[in-house]
Amino acid sequence: MEQGRLFLAIVLSFLVFVAWEFLFVGKQEVQSPVPLEKVVESTGSKKVKKDVMVTAEKSTEGSLERVATPGRFFNSLIINTPLYSARISEKGAAIVSFVLKDYRETIDEGSPNKELISESNKTGTALLGFTNKALLKMSDAVFTTDFSDPVLTVRNASKSISFFWQSAEGVLVEKRFSFDPETYKVKMDVILTNTASRPFEENLTVSLVNSGPEGARRFSFEGPFVFVDNKLDEIKVKDLDEKNTISGNIEWAGLSEQYFMSAIIPEMSPASTVRLGYDTDKNLVEVIYIQHEKTIQPGAMQQFEYSLYMGPKKISVLKAIGSNLDKAINFGFFDIIAKPCLWLMNAIHDRLIPNYGIAIILLTILFKIIFWPLGTKSYKSMAEMKRLQPLMAEIRLKYKDDKKKMNEETMGLYKTYKVNPMSGCLPMVVQIPVFFAFYRMLYGSIELRHAPFLWWINDLSAPDRLFTFNFTIPMMTPPYGIPVLTIIMGATMFLQQKLSPPPGDPTQAKFMMMMPLIFTFIFINFPAGLVLYWLVNNVLSISQQYYITQKIV
Repeated sequence: MEQGRLFLAIVLSFLVFVAWEFLFVGKQEVQSPVPLEKVVESTGSKKVKKDVMVTAEKSTEGSLERVATPGRFFNSLIINTPLYSARISEKGAAIVSFVLKDYRETIDEGSPNKELISESNKTGTALLGFTNKALLKMSDAVFTTDFSDPVLTVRNASKSISFFWQSAEGVLVEKRFSFDPETYKVKMDVILTNTASRPFEENLTVSLVNSGPEGARRFSFEGPFVFVDNKLDEIKVKDLDEKNTISGNIEWAGLSEQYFMSAIIPEMSPASTVRLGYDTDKNLVEVIYIQHEKTIQPGAMQQFEYSLYMGPKKISVLKAIGSNLDKAINFGFFDIIAKPCLWLMNAIHDRLIPNYGIAIILLTILFKIIFWPLGTKSYKSMAEMKRLQPLMAEIRLKYKDDKKKMNEETMGLYKTYKVNPMSGCLPMVVQIPVFFAFYRMLYGSIELRHAPFLWWINDLSAPDRLFTFNFTIPMMTPPYGIPVLTIIMGATMFLQQKLSPPPGDPTQAKFMMMMPLIFTFIFINFPAGLVLYWLVNNVLSISQQYYITQKIV
């Protein structure tokens, strides 16, 4: 088989993969699973002490608002640390706001800091409940607090705050939060005291609630995930009607966005159950961690210890938390390539040059050095193939009516001159896994989020655009502008194509000459970091190919 046919097959396979992602995956709609079973209800009823709580109307935190529910407003307490600003409502002692101070919503100047609790989530997160609903008024619970100031500032040392609610059944519920100024990890202890005259038997639940994904448009996973039996289980929202209960040795469970996540980490025995639910009307996903049933005798107390993580999906940060939380970063099939690439990119950025664009360039050069011998062998074969083109043309002309004889003579020609037509495709074969590993890494790595490079490229995780237009451009996602880096990349592909020997089939030759144009249109919506990698790799390949060709000639 001719080199051109193999190359064409590889390119077509690549195009099918990309076309599927853009034409089908990007347009998937979240299906409607069974409505969320209200396993967890938020918590019960007691008049709050107004002198120890504060309304967000008096707060200087611009993103904090009062918590509205039908019939009344609930006050909230603000927690300020160097890393985030959180807000806990008296209703259910739920976390209703969690703003990250080191990350912004967009790259635009004046953009607010990143809020992890979506506006559609009116209940908040980190909710308590019981599977058998033994406490009848949990859904109306209003907690009081032992803290007398409107704002808790956490700077040099950890601080704790407790919220209390007494049920009509005689169970005192204490929800104690401990905040550390140096981590996104929040310790949460739940203390149940039975003041009634009979035993209290129930399954305590802790749940995280947030908005579901708008659509599966990227390779990075978004939705509920569980680390169970030492492996990560990612459950697509559209599958929650069939897979809504996870059992086993659960180290943590949570909700994932593209760059951020929240998780429940039990600090006791990890063996338990997680139930998942989805409210289709509000597009809210709930992850419910169910603790094994405990019996609390009259006058006795039972303490449950958990940790909450709400923050960036950054490997170094997650490893510091422990509990295998860094396993939440998963690049799928290409994880074995993508994670070393991420580590190398961060090492270059942190120890050499604090610019991720330069780090990508240096990493690409490193890959080219590693694969240089393989590339040299391939380009030698391509150069020899180009020298055989006149002889091959004579064979095709002589045996144009006898395909079998044509192939036999062609293979004899390869054997005589010791040319392997397959070896010319090796650079592409090796490059494709690295390409997809980079693709996954750049879409899921928070390091590239809003990371600037040079000039107009101010976000390596977004498509490059020079200028901004007010009109729509076909096949281009917003913002609309000139994809300069992508156009340059297409030009290098065209130059590389000109240096390669053309396929024997004229139809294949015409198609191959169109490939740079096709790839340019495909890449206009790819992250600038990925386009930069492909551009630099093309330039290095052209240089190597030109050097080898001139050396042989």
